Amino acid sequence: MKTTWKSRLSSSLFALPYTFCFAAFMLFPIGYGIYISLHDFELLSQEHPFVGLSNYVSIFTSGSYENALFFRGLWVTIQFVLFSVPLLIVVGLGIALLVNALPRKIRGLFRTFYFMPYAISASVMAVIWLMMFDTNAGFLNGMLGKLGIQSIPWLTSTPWVWISLIATTLWWTIGFNMIIFINALNEVPEDFYEAASIDGASTWSKFKHITLPSIRPVMLFVMITSTIASFNIYAQPFLLTRGGPGDTTRVLLMNVLDHAFIRKDVGSASAMAIMMAFIIMIISVVQYRLTYGRREGN
Repeated sequence: MKTTWKSRLSSSLFALPYTFCFAAFMLFPIGYGIYISLHDFELLSQEHPFVGLSNYVSIFTSGSYENALFFRGLWVTIQFVLFSVPLLIVVGLGIALLVNALPRKIRGLFRTFYFMPYAISASVMAVIWLMMFDTNAGFLNGMLGKLGIQSIPWLTSTPWVWISLIATTLWWTIGFNMIIFINALNEVPEDFYEAASIDGASTWSKFKHITLPSIRPVMLFVMITSTIASFNIYAQPFLLTRGGPGDTTRVLLMNVLDHAFIRKDVGSASAMAIMMAFIIMIISVVQYRLTYGRREGN
């Protein structure tokens, strides 16, 4: 009993720094954000009266400024999620399969090559892709001009602006998904593939009946994390397009931050952020239920 008590105390002490950081940088901001959302919290005012759920009600009141701001930004964000998440999963898995098929001597080099963009900051990413996508002096339009093709307004016209944002996001973040998929592929027993080869299974049959079922939990993880990351998109449209053309790429987080720090209405902006977090939670639960419900059905 004495040994067990000491073991539990030691385990708790090891977890204490993480617990402290989690409470300080996650639980407290969430709790304080909920508190602010229940008050008329204007930055330029010294008084912050309690207003209950009125900030949330205004979001769902048709014709209100908050309603238009929230749902317009939410629709733009959902479009980005629908466009980007399938590509983040499929391309990430495809690159992982290609890298895993390389000889061991150069496999590590290519893993590093594909993962490097994930390690750079948002500002560096934006500088690189502004040089690529600039209509007048960008690298891509320069190459198209040499081929006799008219310049493309990558960042100032639809649908090119969406193509640019998604391409930038893939280049910047695909390395993370690739590493996760590579680790999952390495955990699939080689005996399964050897047995399938003896039975005459094709490459596609091995992928469909061995690889995909074996990495399904990891694919669920990648799908949920990619969805959450795509819902929280901010840097790409803010730095590359400023939400343009018009409000075409003005995502929800841009509207929330502008409402908080330009209109100074932090209470209403906090309510929007809480609603956004609630929507992300619902979508994550639905993804989990659909994936594992289908698995149990099979």
